[in-house]
Amino acid sequence: MKNTTKNYIAWSLRVLIAFLFLISAVAKMYPSPYFAISTFEVKQLYPMGFSELTAAYFSRVLIGIEFALGILLLQSHFLKRIVIPATLLMLIVFTTHLSIETFVNGGDSGNCGCFGSLLPMTPIEAIIKNVIAILLLGFLLYVLPKKETKGNIWIISTALFAFILMVFMLAPMQPVSQVNEMNTEIITPTIEAETQKKDTIAVDTITLKNEPTPTKIAAPIVIEPTKKASGYASYFPTIDQGKKILSFFVPGCEHCRDAARALHEMKLKDKNFPEMKIIFMNEEAEKIPEFFQFAGAEYPYKIIEIIPFWKVLGNGRDTPGVKYLWNGNDYLYFDGIGENQFNAAALDKMVKKPYSELKK
Repeated sequence: MKNTTKNYIAWSLRVLIAFLFLISAVAKMYPSPYFAISTFEVKQLYPMGFSELTAAYFSRVLIGIEFALGILLLQSHFLKRIVIPATLLMLIVFTTHLSIETFVNGGDSGNCGCFGSLLPMTPIEAIIKNVIAILLLGFLLYVLPKKETKGNIWIISTALFAFILMVFMLAPMQPVSQVNEMNTEIITPTIEAETQKKDTIAVDTITLKNEPTPTKIAAPIVIEPTKKASGYASYFPTIDQGKKILSFFVPGCEHCRDAARALHEMKLKDKNFPEMKIIFMNEEAEKIPEFFQFAGAEYPYKIIEIIPFWKVLGNGRDTPGVKYLWNGNDYLYFDGIGENQFNAAALDKMVKKPYSELKK
């Protein structure tokens, strides 16, 4: 193989693999660095056993290394001795983890997190991508000149620490005091407040002599589930009293807005529709007024930080989340935009069922 051809192939491979690493790093910070990295930590690192603190450091260091390797593959200092072996090692570690995950939980669904939410990829797809990249790197080592010119280790180390520092600056770690939920509950005098008003009729009391004592009519017995703690009382004190719809929304999420509008339309059609409460993720919170304008009305809500939001939403679940509670008992829970996505007809059917049909 001629040197010119080898050089052309080598550069093509270097650019291709560098692009994969750079797009992987950028995707893990999309659409906003802190939101994306926090989501990556909760959905990918916590299930692996990482603590909150170690996950926060590991995620940022990992993304910084991906940035650095993407750039260092395009330079010549210690390319064969350090850069390519480090790239191969990272791919092998990722592939091993994904293989174990696929063997244990199956790999034909879910997002492995390799490209964040920008390019969702199943574990099997990620394994195939990594294996191809490993083979390309092996071929790259073959076509590169056998003798490597002396390099400057400071270029490698400086680039590495610079990109890691860049990620920490773009997505600063928040102190514990800021990670807890914001103590904000907004209750507006809108459609919900109006539907909660009870009609009162003033009746004059007339006492007649020799009038027999009226027979007391027993109030109808309402059969309902025993009250239990749902775990959401810290957000809404009355959440475990009666029927409630608790939703988990992101203000800028189009699917969340569609679900909110559908819920509002259901409430307009049914005066007995359960009270609605919303927990918002603190991501683009300035869009909440716009969110309610699209939905058609405002409802009581709380805003909590990103990591606590994912935790309260539930492991493995995604937005929009819509949960039907009755006296704190969980009877229906929609989430995400897949098979378990919000279904207005199914919810309407469920909330109209008497308790006797809900007993297990």
